[in-house]
Amino acid sequence: MEGLFSTVGSLSSGYDREQVDEFFERAKASYEGSGEETLSAADVRQVAFDLVRHGYNPAAVDAALDRLEGAFIQRDRSDFIATHGQEAWMEQVAERATTLYPRLVRPDGERFAPPERGRGYDADAVDEVLDRLVDYFDSGAKLSAAELRQATFPSAPRSRAYGEGPVDAYLDRAVDVLLAVE
Repeated sequence: MEGLFSTVGSLSSGYDREQVDEFFERAKASYEGSGEETLSAADVRQVAFDLVRHGYNPAAVDAALDRLEGAFIQRDRSDFIATHGQEAWMEQVAERATTLYPRLVRPDGERFAPPERGRGYDADAVDEVLDRLVDYFDSGAKLSAAELRQATFPSAPRSRAYGEGPVDAYLDRAVDVLLAVE
C-alpha cells in the first residue's frame, strides 16, 4: 500500500509511513477475512501513529480512517441484521444510545468532572455539542458522526473546564451510536 497518501514537506511532521501502510494492510486483510487478525471499528478509531518528518499527511490519513471505521461498522451491521434482523439491530443501537442519556440530562457545567489539574476542555463549548446531541435524540435534529468527530474545544482553566479524557471517551461512544444508524 506504499504511497497511498500524500506526504508532508521534508521539514514538516506527518504520520509514520511504515506504520500507516502496515495498519492499512492489516485492516484490509481483516476486512476481507483473509488475515489472521480480526480488527473492529474500535480498533480503527483508536489507532495512533508516530509523527515523523516527511510522513503522510495526517488529514488524509484521518479521513481514510474515518471511512474505514464506517466500512467496518456497516459490515458488522449487515452481518448482525442477516443473523438477527433489522429490529434486533435497532434495539441494540437504542440500548447503546440510552447509556448516553443520563449524562445529557445533567445541568450545563456539571456533565463531566473538571480536570484533576491544569486546563481542560471549555465546559460551555462541550455543553453546546452535547445540547446538539440532546436535540438529535429528542427532536430528530440533524447531527452526523462526522460533526461529532470534528468537534474541537478551546482550552479553559480547571474552574471552567471538563477533563479531556472522559469527554473524548463519551464522544467516541456517541459517534459509535450515530454511525450505527447512518
